[in-house]
Amino acid sequence: MSKVTDQVAAELDPEPAPLLQVEHLSIDLPGPAGPVRVVDDVSFTVAAGRTTGLIGESGSGKTMTASAIIGLPPPGAAVTGRLLWHGDDMVTMAEQDRRRLRGRGIAMIFQDPQAALDPTQTIGRQVGEILRRGGMPAKEVRRTVIDLLDRVGIPDPQTRHAQYPHQYSGGLRQRAMVATALAGSPELILADEPTTALDVTVQARILALLRRVRDEEDTAMLLVSHDLRVMAHVADEVVVMYAGRICEVGSGREVLNSPAHPYTRALVVSVPAVRSRTAIAEPLPGSPASPAERPSGCPFHPRCAKAQDRCASEVPRMRQVAAGRQVACHFPEET
Repeated sequence: MSKVTDQVAAELDPEPAPLLQVEHLSIDLPGPAGPVRVVDDVSFTVAAGRTTGLIGESGSGKTMTASAIIGLPPPGAAVTGRLLWHGDDMVTMAEQDRRRLRGRGIAMIFQDPQAALDPTQTIGRQVGEILRRGGMPAKEVRRTVIDLLDRVGIPDPQTRHAQYPHQYSGGLRQRAMVATALAGSPELILADEPTTALDVTVQARILALLRRVRDEEDTAMLLVSHDLRVMAHVADEVVVMYAGRICEVGSGREVLNSPAHPYTRALVVSVPAVRSRTAIAEPLPGSPASPAERPSGCPFHPRCAKAQDRCASEVPRMRQVAAGRQVACHFPEET
C-alpha cells in the first residue's frame, strides 16, 4: 500500500482518542523522614473496549496508581502529573466533578469484596445505590438490579437481591461487585486484584465475566494484578511496574511471550504456566525494592543477572525497542 493510500485510510478510519491518558503521574506519601515517592513519573493510556493490565510485585505502585485514577488516594498523598479523562485533567478537577465522574464515568471493583460490601445493607440496595442517586424510581431500580445480578451470573436474582453479603460465597460477592460497577454504565472499570482470594475455578469464571462485559459493553478496563496467568487471559496491553516506575509497556501477547526487560522476563519464568506447562519455574531472586529505599540507577539492578556498572548509577529512560513496545533498560533483551 502506498503512503498516499495509507494516509487516506487513516483519515477515513482514524485511531480513536484514548479514554484515559496518564501522563507523568507521581504520588508522594508522608513518611517519618519526609515524603516517599511511591509512584514515579508513570505514563500510559487506556482505550475504549480494551483491557490494560498493570502488573508487578507487591509495593510496585499498581494499586496506588489505580487509587489516584478513581480519585481515592490515601490521606496525605500528593498527586502530581496529569490524568486526562476525555482531555479533562482529573488532578485539577473540582471534587464535585470527580464525584459525579465516579461510578458513572469510572467505576472500581475492589480486591476484597467482603471488606468493600456493607454487611448491614442488602446486596440489592448496594448495587442500586448509584441508580437511586440518579433519581431512578424505586420499582425501576429493583428491576434493573435484578437484571444486573442475572447478567453477572448470580442465580435466582429475584431472591438473592434481598440477601446480605454474608449469605453470598466469595465468588458471588465478587460478581456482586461487578454488578455494582456496571450499575452506572461506566466507560472505564478499574479492577484491583479481582480474583486474588478465589479458587482457580471461580477465578476462571470471573475472568470470563470480565471479558464478556468488556466485549458486550465496549467498556475499557484497567486490571491491576500480580498474577501473570490472569494477564495472559485478559490483557490486551500490559504495563509492567517495579518500585513505583514503569519498566516495560507493550501488547500482552508480546510482552509475556518475549519480554524485553530483565524484570519482566524474571516474572514470566517464575510462572511457567504462562508460557509452557512443562517449563521449570525459576524463582525471582531477592526482595522487591522499597520506594522508601529505592536503589540508585535502575531500581532492579541489585536483583538483575545482567546488571553492569552503568545500571547502578544511571536511571534508564523509556525507549522504543519495537513497534508498540517500550522498555526502560540499558541492556534490553532482543524482542
